[in-house]
Amino acid sequence: MTFQRFKDQIDDVMRDSLRKMGHKDQEYELLEPSKKEFGDITCNVAFLLGKKLNKSPYEIASTIVKNYLKDSIQKQQPRYIASVEAHPVGYINFTVDCIRLGGITLKTVLHDKNYGFVDIGKGKKVIVEHTSVNPNKALHVGHMRNVILGDTIARLLKLTNHSVVVLNYVDDSGLQIADILVAFLYAKIPEEPQSEFMKFDKYCGNEVYVKVNGLYKSDSSLLERRKLVLQALEIIDGSISAFASRITLKVLREQLKTCWRLRARYDLLNFESHLLFSRLWDQVFQMLAAKGTIEYRTSGKNIGCWVFTSDVESNEKVIVRSDGTATYIAKDITYAALKVGIVQDPFRYYIFSNQWDGTNLWATTIREDVAKITPIERSVDSYINGNISSRRHFYPADMAITLIDNRQDRLQRILGEIINKMEYRVHIYFPLSYGPVTLSSQTATQLGVSIEENKNSVSMSGRKGITVDADSVLNALHRKAKQEAKERNPTFSDDELAEIAEELAISAMRYNLIKYDIEKIMKFDIEDSLSLNGDSGPYIQYTHARLSRLIEKSGRSVLADQSSNDFMLEVADLLNQEIECGLLIQVSQFENIVRNAVENFDPKIIARYLHRLATIFNVYYEKIPIVKEQDRRIRDARITLVRVIKITLINGMRALGITPLERM
Repeated sequence: MTFQRFKDQIDDVMRDSLRKMGHKDQEYELLEPSKKEFGDITCNVAFLLGKKLNKSPYEIASTIVKNYLKDSIQKQQPRYIASVEAHPVGYINFTVDCIRLGGITLKTVLHDKNYGFVDIGKGKKVIVEHTSVNPNKALHVGHMRNVILGDTIARLLKLTNHSVVVLNYVDDSGLQIADILVAFLYAKIPEEPQSEFMKFDKYCGNEVYVKVNGLYKSDSSLLERRKLVLQALEIIDGSISAFASRITLKVLREQLKTCWRLRARYDLLNFESHLLFSRLWDQVFQMLAAKGTIEYRTSGKNIGCWVFTSDVESNEKVIVRSDGTATYIAKDITYAALKVGIVQDPFRYYIFSNQWDGTNLWATTIREDVAKITPIERSVDSYINGNISSRRHFYPADMAITLIDNRQDRLQRILGEIINKMEYRVHIYFPLSYGPVTLSSQTATQLGVSIEENKNSVSMSGRKGITVDADSVLNALHRKAKQEAKERNPTFSDDELAEIAEELAISAMRYNLIKYDIEKIMKFDIEDSLSLNGDSGPYIQYTHARLSRLIEKSGRSVLADQSSNDFMLEVADLLNQEIECGLLIQVSQFENIVRNAVENFDPKIIARYLHRLATIFNVYYEKIPIVKEQDRRIRDARITLVRVIKITLINGMRALGITPLERM
């Protein structure tokens, strides 16, 4: 731990002082002040003691500093607190010893390439479910916020020693699938797009789904056909189910290509049809009824129904209707119960595909003999290699996290309450909701989406045909990034430019969909996301490339005696500019930033930290000579600082799924 050592030392001296004052149980907060003039950490204990002692906060703070803290600080070895003072308002402000903190920070970062990723998880098993887009359409930019947030949270958990299983739930039995089947089987809409360049998922979502919903208005017989198709989907070996499987998997593979392009990965595909055929709901229902989690109503508006009564909502939620059919939430309860081990895993598994990172993606099957899985069900590479397994240990987990659009928040919160009651534990099932994505008017126009006059953004709607698929946005980002990279690097080959452009496009989208408050609606803009001067992924990559060039130009490696504590203190002592101290403090805080992001499931904290670190460094680069510094010892110290900033930046980018670039 680096900056945490400073905070821990403050905590020690504060506890010691309060004990001597006779207030050993007094609580307080250690906060990062908004202004540098208030030190590096500020404490609010004097305000909390004010009423007890009937004195002003400043009087109390002054007494604590003068009579207790200064003496206690002197006894600390090594001492990370440089000074302490009582502010006239009443806060107690602590300033860090930049040389001592800087020395330990330089040594820690240079000797730990995984700097920042402390063991928070202790091997705890966590299931993260994300993406879970109906397999009847291409993923649009709104879906990508789910993909990227889920993937980044999974990365952070894995990097901090959690055992992570990433799930993608495939709803292959719902109304949307029935619509596509009706279109192909009865509305005579062609099964293949006219253009060979159109992806099948985009064709199904943008053309087939829109057309068939339009036809329902003029041909009511198609609606009757849809009812029959939904019933047929419940027959495991029927011709309709077989056709649905073929179409679903064809769409799914195209969806996965988009997700893999953005460097997302999964461990398991769970198919809803398999969950239904497994009959797990029967077990779950018996448990719910036996434990009294759901109750049968003999009177009132829900007579004949099984209902759940929430502790936080007044209305009852119907789980089983009076005709004996389960409502949609029953499937969600069953799936959640499987995740956390309330019911046993009934599935067998096979390798569906190999992913971009070389890992296997597994899928569920309900067949008794996995060797009989057909080529339609599995991917080509799995079929050829014969990589199949009757059992895998994906379940259960100590905690299950599900990424959801906040418009689904209410239902998921009820689901979480049901699961927690079944297990008599809290926080075992955790729905993490995020705000939807809109497009800026400028970006919508660029992508050919019509927008109402005087509107500054547009929301997407599949039924209205107002969608912008993620591939189109990525392609637009790629084209623009390639053009800008070519202007800056006219000697680069086309392949080099294409590689750089793709990484810039990926970082632009990933960072842009992470950096906002997770619960808020966000507006995506192509220009902003690619900016090299703003709060963007490419700006972080550009800063990394600048750091790399400085190290290359210096022509010097870190000196051999870098392991010595005294040597690192000497290096830190040479970094005596105020902005250098600020950079050392920023680097030292990375471990706490990671911990905060993991504990709050909030990748935005990492994104904002990286932008802040990159911004301070770029100011430093413009104002202070580094490679051109005449004093060799100072120059070497500054290059050492550059190295630790680069390592920290790389580790933060790694957590966000952004590729560090050596050249741009």
